[in-house]
Amino acid sequence: MDAAEAIRARALALGFDAVGFAAAELSRETAPRLAAFLAAGHAGEMGWLAARSAERSDPRALWPEVRSVIALGLNYAPAEDALGNLAQGDRGNISVYARNRDYHDILKGKLKHLAQFVVARLGGEVKVFVDTAPVMEKPLAARAGLGWQGKHTNLVSRRFGSWLFLGEIYTTLALPPDPVHADHCGSCTRCLAVCPTDAFPAPYRLDVRRCISYLTIEHRGPIPEALRAALGNRIYGCDDCLAVCPWNRFASAGHEAKLAARDDLGAPALADLAALGEAGFRRHFSGSPIKRIGWKRFLRNVLYAIGNSADPRLLPVARGHAEDQDDVVAEAARWAMARLAPP
Repeated sequence: MDAAEAIRARALALGFDAVGFAAAELSRETAPRLAAFLAAGHAGEMGWLAARSAERSDPRALWPEVRSVIALGLNYAPAEDALGNLAQGDRGNISVYARNRDYHDILKGKLKHLAQFVVARLGGEVKVFVDTAPVMEKPLAARAGLGWQGKHTNLVSRRFGSWLFLGEIYTTLALPPDPVHADHCGSCTRCLAVCPTDAFPAPYRLDVRRCISYLTIEHRGPIPEALRAALGNRIYGCDDCLAVCPWNRFASAGHEAKLAARDDLGAPALADLAALGEAGFRRHFSGSPIKRIGWKRFLRNVLYAIGNSADPRLLPVARGHAEDQDDVVAEAARWAMARLAPP
Protein backbone atom coordinates (compact mmCIF):
# COMPACT_ATOMS: atom_id res chain seq x y z
CA MET A 1 0.00 0.00 0.00
CA ASP A 2 1.45 3.39 -0.98
CA ALA A 3 1.60 6.39 1.34
CA ALA A 4 -1.60 8.07 0.18
CA GLU A 5 -3.63 4.88 0.34
CA ALA A 6 -2.26 4.06 3.79
CA ILE A 7 -3.35 7.50 5.02
CA ARG A 8 -6.73 7.13 3.36
CA ALA A 9 -7.33 3.73 4.93
CA ARG A 10 -6.36 4.97 8.38
CA ALA A 11 -8.55 8.08 8.05
CA LEU A 12 -11.59 6.00 7.14
CA ALA A 13 -10.87 3.66 10.04
CA LEU A 14 -10.83 6.67 12.38
CA GLY A 15 -14.33 7.63 11.23
CA PHE A 16 -13.70 10.19 8.53
CA ASP A 17 -16.03 9.93 5.55
CA ALA A 18 -14.04 11.74 2.88
CA VAL A 19 -10.28 11.92 2.31
CA GLY A 20 -8.34 13.72 -0.38
CA PHE A 21 -4.87 15.05 -1.17
CA ALA A 22 -3.74 18.29 -2.76
CA ALA A 23 -0.55 20.21 -3.33
CA ALA A 24 -0.12 23.03 -0.82
CA GLU A 25 -1.39 25.72 -3.15
CA LEU A 26 -4.65 27.32 -4.13
CA SER A 27 -6.04 28.24 -7.52
CA ARG A 28 -5.13 31.58 -9.07
CA GLU A 29 -8.68 32.81 -8.53
CA THR A 30 -8.75 32.23 -4.77
CA ALA A 31 -6.69 35.21 -3.57
CA PRO A 32 -8.45 37.77 -5.83
CA ARG A 33 -11.85 36.43 -4.76
CA LEU A 34 -10.93 36.76 -1.10
CA ALA A 35 -9.63 40.29 -1.69
CA ALA A 36 -12.83 41.29 -3.48
CA PHE A 37 -14.93 39.76 -0.68
CA LEU A 38 -13.08 41.80 1.93
CA ALA A 39 -13.04 45.01 -0.14
CA ALA A 40 -16.82 44.84 -0.57
CA GLY A 41 -17.26 44.68 3.20
CA HIS A 42 -18.93 41.28 2.88
CA ALA A 43 -16.97 39.95 5.87
CA GLY A 44 -18.93 42.14 8.26
CA GLU A 45 -17.30 42.43 11.68
CA MET A 46 -15.02 39.45 11.15
CA GLY A 47 -11.83 41.48 11.00
CA TRP A 48 -9.72 38.39 11.59
CA LEU A 49 -10.41 37.37 7.99
CA ALA A 50 -8.56 40.41 6.71
CA ALA A 51 -5.88 40.40 9.40
CA ARG A 52 -4.36 37.16 8.09
CA SER A 53 -5.60 37.19 4.51
CA ALA A 54 -2.10 36.61 3.09
CA GLU A 55 -1.81 33.33 5.02
CA ARG A 56 -5.29 32.30 3.93
CA SER A 57 -4.46 32.91 0.31
CA ASP A 58 -1.31 30.78 0.32
CA PRO A 59 -0.68 27.74 2.57
CA ARG A 60 3.06 28.34 2.28
CA ALA A 61 2.64 31.82 3.75
CA LEU A 62 1.28 30.11 6.86
CA TRP A 63 3.93 27.37 6.87
CA PRO A 64 6.75 27.66 4.30
CA GLU A 65 7.76 24.00 4.61
CA VAL A 66 4.36 22.54 3.75
CA ARG A 67 4.22 20.51 0.54
CA SER A 68 0.89 18.69 0.67
CA VAL A 69 -2.52 19.05 2.27
CA ILE A 70 -4.57 16.10 3.50
CA ALA A 71 -8.21 17.24 3.39
CA LEU A 72 -10.70 15.38 5.58
CA GLY A 73 -14.48 15.43 5.71
CA LEU A 74 -16.85 14.17 8.41
CA ASN A 75 -20.49 13.61 7.49
CA TYR A 76 -22.98 15.29 9.84
CA ALA A 77 -26.15 14.94 7.77
CA PRO A 78 -29.23 15.02 10.03
CA ALA A 79 -31.49 12.02 10.43
CA GLU A 80 -34.55 14.28 10.13
CA ASP A 81 -35.51 17.37 8.15
CA ALA A 82 -33.22 20.20 9.28
CA LEU A 83 -35.99 22.72 8.56
CA GLY A 84 -38.82 20.65 9.99
CA ASN A 85 -39.54 22.92 12.95
CA LEU A 86 -39.43 26.32 11.21
CA ALA A 87 -43.23 26.55 11.36
CA GLN A 88 -43.33 25.95 15.14
CA GLY A 89 -43.43 29.52 16.36
CA ASP A 90 -43.04 28.72 20.04
CA ARG A 91 -39.96 26.56 19.37
CA GLY A 92 -36.42 27.48 18.40
CA ASN A 93 -34.51 26.23 15.39
CA ILE A 94 -30.84 25.46 16.01
CA SER A 95 -28.46 24.72 13.16
CA VAL A 96 -27.88 20.99 12.73
CA TYR A 97 -24.17 21.22 13.51
CA ALA A 98 -24.83 22.73 16.96
CA ARG A 99 -27.41 20.28 18.28
CA ASN A 100 -24.87 18.33 20.30
CA ARG A 101 -21.13 18.49 21.00
CA ASP A 102 -18.77 21.05 19.51
CA TYR A 103 -17.52 19.55 16.26
CA HIS A 104 -14.18 21.35 16.59
CA ASP A 105 -13.24 19.10 19.52
CA ILE A 106 -14.41 15.91 17.84
CA LEU A 107 -12.76 16.65 14.52
CA LYS A 108 -9.49 17.82 16.05
CA GLY A 109 -9.23 14.62 18.09
CA LYS A 110 -9.56 12.48 14.96
CA LEU A 111 -7.11 14.70 13.06
CA LYS A 112 -4.49 14.38 15.77
CA HIS A 113 -4.75 10.60 15.71
CA LEU A 114 -4.32 10.61 11.95
CA ALA A 115 -1.40 13.06 12.15
CA GLN A 116 0.34 10.79 14.65
CA PHE A 117 -0.12 7.88 12.27
CA VAL A 118 1.35 9.87 9.36
CA VAL A 119 4.47 10.83 11.30
CA ALA A 120 4.99 7.37 12.79
CA ARG A 121 4.41 5.53 9.51
CA LEU A 122 5.81 7.95 6.93
CA GLY A 123 7.87 10.57 8.74
CA GLY A 124 7.84 14.25 7.90
CA GLU A 125 6.24 17.05 9.89
CA VAL A 126 2.56 17.89 10.23
CA LYS A 127 0.24 20.65 11.40
CA VAL A 128 -3.45 20.11 12.17
CA PHE A 129 -6.19 22.68 11.45
CA VAL A 130 -9.92 22.87 12.13
CA ASP A 131 -11.72 26.06 11.11
CA THR A 132 -10.05 28.42 13.60
CA ALA A 133 -6.74 28.85 11.71
CA PRO A 134 -6.17 31.05 8.61
CA VAL A 135 -6.84 28.17 6.22
CA MET A 136 -9.10 28.26 3.15
CA GLU A 137 -10.80 24.99 3.98
CA LYS A 138 -13.39 24.84 1.21
CA PRO A 139 -11.07 25.71 -1.71
CA LEU A 140 -8.49 23.22 -0.39
CA ALA A 141 -11.13 20.51 -0.01
CA ALA A 142 -12.25 21.16 -3.58
CA ARG A 143 -8.69 20.91 -4.87
CA ALA A 144 -8.32 17.64 -2.98
CA GLY A 145 -11.35 16.18 -4.74
CA LEU A 146 -13.79 16.16 -1.79
CA GLY A 147 -16.37 18.21 -3.67
CA TRP A 148 -16.91 21.66 -5.11
CA GLN A 149 -17.95 25.03 -3.72
CA GLY A 150 -21.61 25.42 -4.54
CA LYS A 151 -23.49 28.59 -5.33
CA HIS A 152 -24.10 28.96 -1.59
CA THR A 153 -20.26 29.06 -1.19
CA ASN A 154 -20.22 25.89 0.94
CA LEU A 155 -18.66 22.62 -0.11
CA VAL A 156 -20.96 20.18 -1.92
CA SER A 157 -20.19 16.49 -2.23
CA ARG A 158 -21.80 14.01 -4.62
CA ARG A 159 -21.88 11.48 -1.74
CA PHE A 160 -22.66 13.69 1.26
CA GLY A 161 -24.42 16.72 -0.16
CA SER A 162 -23.80 19.89 1.84
CA TRP A 163 -23.19 18.10 5.14
CA LEU A 164 -19.43 17.78 5.60
CA PHE A 165 -17.31 19.15 8.43
CA LEU A 166 -13.83 19.90 7.11
CA GLY A 167 -10.37 19.61 8.62
CA GLU A 168 -6.85 19.65 7.23
CA ILE A 169 -3.43 18.22 7.92
CA TYR A 170 -0.55 20.19 6.42
CA THR A 171 2.50 18.00 5.87
CA THR A 172 6.04 18.28 4.56
CA LEU A 173 5.52 15.01 2.68
CA ALA A 174 5.01 15.11 -1.09
CA LEU A 175 1.77 13.18 -1.63
CA PRO A 176 0.16 12.58 -5.04
CA PRO A 177 -2.80 14.97 -5.49
CA ASP A 178 -6.31 13.76 -6.23
CA PRO A 179 -8.17 15.17 -9.25
CA VAL A 180 -9.86 18.53 -8.66
CA HIS A 181 -13.62 18.09 -8.42
CA ALA A 182 -15.80 19.58 -11.16
CA ASP A 183 -18.74 21.88 -10.33
CA HIS A 184 -22.04 20.00 -10.56
CA CYS A 185 -24.46 22.78 -9.54
CA GLY A 186 -25.64 23.22 -13.13
CA SER A 187 -28.56 25.62 -13.47
CA CYS A 188 -29.91 24.93 -9.97
CA THR A 189 -30.41 28.01 -7.77
CA ARG A 190 -32.44 26.53 -4.91
CA CYS A 191 -29.88 27.56 -2.29
CA LEU A 192 -29.98 31.17 -3.47
CA ALA A 193 -33.76 31.38 -3.71
CA VAL A 194 -34.44 29.91 -0.27
CA CYS A 195 -32.29 32.38 1.70
CA PRO A 196 -34.68 34.30 4.00
CA THR A 197 -32.52 37.44 4.01
CA ASP A 198 -31.22 37.50 0.41
CA ALA A 199 -27.64 37.10 1.57
CA PHE A 200 -26.34 36.07 -1.87
CA PRO A 201 -25.74 39.07 -4.14
CA ALA A 202 -24.81 36.62 -6.91
CA PRO A 203 -24.11 32.90 -7.29
CA TYR A 204 -20.93 31.88 -5.44
CA ARG A 205 -20.94 35.17 -3.49
CA LEU A 206 -22.07 35.68 0.10
CA ASP A 207 -22.61 38.92 2.01
CA VAL A 208 -22.37 37.77 5.60
CA ARG A 209 -23.94 41.00 6.84
CA ARG A 210 -27.27 39.54 5.70
CA CYS A 211 -26.52 35.90 6.59
CA ILE A 212 -28.55 34.53 9.50
CA SER A 213 -25.69 32.31 10.63
CA TYR A 214 -23.42 35.33 10.91
CA LEU A 215 -26.07 37.53 12.49
CA THR A 216 -27.02 35.06 15.20
CA ILE A 217 -23.49 33.88 15.99
CA GLU A 218 -20.81 36.42 15.06
CA HIS A 219 -22.68 39.74 15.15
CA ARG A 220 -22.46 41.31 18.60
CA GLY A 221 -24.91 44.21 18.61
CA PRO A 222 -28.59 44.46 17.76
CA ILE A 223 -29.51 42.73 14.53
CA PRO A 224 -30.78 45.27 11.96
CA GLU A 225 -34.50 45.65 12.43
CA ALA A 226 -35.20 45.20 8.73
CA LEU A 227 -33.84 41.63 8.94
CA ARG A 228 -35.38 40.49 12.21
CA ALA A 229 -38.68 39.19 10.87
CA ALA A 230 -36.78 37.03 8.37
CA LEU A 231 -34.99 35.28 11.24
CA GLY A 232 -38.20 33.47 12.09
CA ASN A 233 -37.43 31.07 14.95
CA ARG A 234 -33.76 30.58 14.00
CA ILE A 235 -31.87 31.19 17.24
CA TYR A 236 -28.43 29.82 16.34
CA GLY A 237 -27.28 29.54 12.76
CA CYS A 238 -29.28 28.70 9.66
CA ASP A 239 -29.39 25.60 7.45
CA ASP A 240 -31.77 26.70 4.72
CA CYS A 241 -29.29 26.97 1.84
CA LEU A 242 -27.62 23.71 2.87
CA ALA A 243 -30.80 21.73 3.41
CA VAL A 244 -32.40 22.41 0.01
CA CYS A 245 -29.39 21.24 -2.03
CA PRO A 246 -30.55 18.41 -4.36
CA TRP A 247 -27.29 16.55 -3.81
CA ASN A 248 -28.41 15.85 -0.23
CA ARG A 249 -30.57 13.03 -1.54
CA PHE A 250 -27.44 10.90 -1.72
CA ALA A 251 -26.41 11.64 1.87
CA SER A 252 -27.12 9.17 4.65
CA ALA A 253 -27.35 10.36 8.26
CA GLY A 254 -24.05 11.03 9.98
CA HIS A 255 -22.68 8.16 12.08
CA GLU A 256 -20.75 10.08 14.76
CA ALA A 257 -22.80 9.61 17.95
CA LYS A 258 -21.44 12.77 19.58
CA LEU A 259 -22.88 14.83 16.74
CA ALA A 260 -26.35 13.23 16.77
CA ALA A 261 -28.98 15.77 17.82
CA ARG A 262 -29.81 15.89 21.51
CA ASP A 263 -33.52 15.32 22.13
CA ASP A 264 -33.81 18.66 23.94
CA LEU A 265 -32.19 20.66 21.11
CA GLY A 266 -34.27 19.41 18.19
CA ALA A 267 -37.05 21.93 18.83
CA PRO A 268 -36.52 23.61 22.23
CA ALA A 269 -39.30 25.71 23.72
CA LEU A 270 -38.46 29.42 23.51
CA ALA A 271 -40.01 30.11 26.92
CA ASP A 272 -37.73 27.54 28.54
CA LEU A 273 -34.63 28.95 26.84
CA ALA A 274 -35.46 32.51 27.88
CA ALA A 275 -35.75 31.37 31.50
CA LEU A 276 -32.32 29.68 31.67
CA GLY A 277 -30.36 32.57 33.13
CA GLU A 278 -26.61 32.79 32.66
CA ALA A 279 -25.69 29.88 34.94
CA GLY A 280 -28.42 27.71 33.48
CA PHE A 281 -27.30 28.61 29.96
CA ARG A 282 -23.76 27.47 30.72
CA ARG A 283 -24.98 24.19 32.18
CA HIS A 284 -27.47 23.51 29.43
CA PHE A 285 -24.97 24.12 26.64
CA SER A 286 -21.87 22.70 28.28
CA GLY A 287 -19.68 21.23 25.53
CA SER A 288 -21.83 22.85 22.84
CA PRO A 289 -20.61 25.46 20.33
CA ILE A 290 -23.60 27.56 21.39
CA LYS A 291 -21.93 28.27 24.72
CA ARG A 292 -19.26 30.32 22.95
CA ILE A 293 -21.60 33.17 22.01
CA GLY A 294 -22.54 33.79 25.64
CA TRP A 295 -25.86 34.09 27.42
CA LYS A 296 -26.74 37.65 26.41
CA ARG A 297 -26.27 37.16 22.67
CA PHE A 298 -28.19 33.90 22.82
CA LEU A 299 -31.01 35.54 24.78
CA ARG A 300 -31.12 38.33 22.17
CA ASN A 301 -31.71 35.68 19.49
CA VAL A 302 -34.39 33.93 21.54
CA LEU A 303 -36.23 37.22 22.05
CA TYR A 304 -36.24 37.94 18.33
CA ALA A 305 -37.72 34.49 17.78
CA ILE A 306 -40.35 35.19 20.42
CA GLY A 307 -41.22 38.39 18.58
CA ASN A 308 -41.67 36.37 15.40
CA SER A 309 -43.72 33.64 17.06
CA ALA A 310 -47.16 35.27 16.69
CA ASP A 311 -47.90 33.58 20.02
CA PRO A 312 -49.33 36.05 22.59
CA ARG A 313 -48.66 33.52 25.36
CA LEU A 314 -45.00 34.47 25.04
CA LEU A 315 -45.66 38.15 25.72
CA PRO A 316 -44.94 37.82 29.49
CA VAL A 317 -41.65 36.11 28.64
CA ALA A 318 -40.56 39.06 26.52
CA ARG A 319 -41.81 41.54 29.10
CA GLY A 320 -39.68 39.85 31.73
CA HIS A 321 -36.52 40.97 29.90
CA ALA A 322 -37.62 44.47 28.89
CA GLU A 323 -35.59 46.07 31.70
CA ASP A 324 -32.50 43.90 31.30
CA GLN A 325 -29.24 45.65 32.16
CA ASP A 326 -27.92 44.70 28.73
CA ASP A 327 -29.23 47.34 26.31
CA VAL A 328 -29.29 44.95 23.35
CA VAL A 329 -31.33 42.37 25.25
CA ALA A 330 -33.73 44.98 26.60
CA GLU A 331 -34.31 46.44 23.14
CA ALA A 332 -34.89 42.96 21.68
CA ALA A 333 -37.45 42.28 24.41
CA ARG A 334 -39.31 45.53 23.70
CA TRP A 335 -39.28 44.77 19.97
CA ALA A 336 -40.77 41.35 20.69
CA MET A 337 -43.43 42.91 22.92
CA ALA A 338 -44.43 45.33 20.19
CA ARG A 339 -44.72 42.46 17.71
CA LEU A 340 -46.88 40.37 20.02
CA ALA A 341 -49.09 43.15 21.38
CA PRO A 342 -49.06 46.08 18.94
CA PRO A 343 -50.66 49.26 20.30
